[in-house]
Amino acid sequence: MSQNQNEPLFDRKPIKRTIKRQSRKFSFIFYQALYGPSVFLRAIYRQIILLAIMFVWGTVIYSYFDHLPILGALLAAVSTVTTLGFYSPNDNNLFTMHWAESVLLIIMIVISVGAVASILQSSVNTIAKGDLAKGQAGKKLINKLRQHVIVLGYTYLGIYVTEKLDDIGLDYVVVTKNPTKYEELLKKRAFAVLESETQPMEALTNAGIEHASIVVVAHEKDTDNMLAILSSRKMRPDIRIISVVQSPSLIETAKNAGADMVIPSTVTVGHLLALSAVTKNLVGIVFSERMGAKEIAEFTVNKSSKLIGKGLQEIAQYATIIGLLQKGKPVKNLFDPTLTIQEKDTLLVLGDTACLVTIGEEAKAL
Repeated sequence: MSQNQNEPLFDRKPIKRTIKRQSRKFSFIFYQALYGPSVFLRAIYRQIILLAIMFVWGTVIYSYFDHLPILGALLAAVSTVTTLGFYSPNDNNLFTMHWAESVLLIIMIVISVGAVASILQSSVNTIAKGDLAKGQAGKKLINKLRQHVIVLGYTYLGIYVTEKLDDIGLDYVVVTKNPTKYEELLKKRAFAVLESETQPMEALTNAGIEHASIVVVAHEKDTDNMLAILSSRKMRPDIRIISVVQSPSLIETAKNAGADMVIPSTVTVGHLLALSAVTKNLVGIVFSERMGAKEIAEFTVNKSSKLIGKGLQEIAQYATIIGLLQKGKPVKNLFDPTLTIQEKDTLLVLGDTACLVTIGEEAKAL
C-alpha cells in the first residue's frame, strides 16, 4: 500500500476567511481615511482656485485705485472676500468711489460669494455621503484581490449570488450600471464598480478581471449579458464565465459568445413551479449540460414505509441519495454497506421527476 493511501484525504485546515475579511474591513477604513482629504480637495479645488483668483483680483484693485502696498492690498482683498471688514475702500465713502472700482468690486464679491457657497455645498455632500472616499478605498483594495469573483449586474439574481459568496467567504466585486445601487454597495463597504453604458471593458478592468477567477453575468437585459460575455472572453480567454439569460432561445448564442455555463432564469423558475405542483417535497433543481435538469427532493420516512430496513443501494436504483438525516443529524458516510433506513429518517434525493415521485410514494411522504 502506498504512502498516499495511508494519508487522510482532507488533512488541510480550513482557511480562516473571517480573519481575512475582518482585516480587510480595517484596511477599508484605513484607505478611506487616507483618501478622504484628497477626495475632499478634488471636490472643491476649482472653487479654491477661483477664490485665489479673486484674491489676486482684489489685490490689483486696491493697489491701483487705493494706492495700497501689495501686502496691504492682499489683506484688504481677503478681508472683503471673507467679509471680515478689516478695510473699507475709499475711506468708507461709497459716493466718491471711482465707478470702475465699484464695478470690479461688485464682480469680485458676487463671484466670491458663489464660490464660498459652492465650497460649503460640496463639503456637506462629501462629508454626508463619504462615497467618493469609499470608492477610492475600494479601488485600492480591488487591485490587491486575487482569484476573486466578478458579478456583473446587481439584480435579484446578482444579489442572491453575492449573498452566497458571502456565506462561502469568497471575495467578489459587483459591477452595476445603477448609481443608486452603487452607492448602497459603497455604504456596505462592498467592492463595487459603476459601469457606464458603453464601457463594459473599462468596468471589467476596474473590477480586476486580470486577477479574477470567475465572471458571473446577471444583467436584466440579455443584450447586456451578451456584451458582458464577449467583453470578458476577449479580455481573459482563460477565465470561467457563468451567465444567466432571460430567453431560452439565447442559450446557444451565449455559449458561442464565450460563456462556459448558461442558466435560463425563466426556465428555472418555470421548472420549479411546475414540479411543485406534482410534489410538495421539491427543494431544489440542478442544471447540468451533461446530466440535463435534475430535481432535488426531501422525503421523511413514515412508520408504514416500505423503505424501512432497506439499504441505500436499493434506493440508488431509482435516484441518487445525496443526503441522509438520522435522529436529526446528517450521516457522513453514505457508502457504509451496513447503513439502513429507519423510521423518521430524512432523505435528500437527486433524480428526475418520475423517480422522485416513486420514492416519495414508497416513503409515504406524498
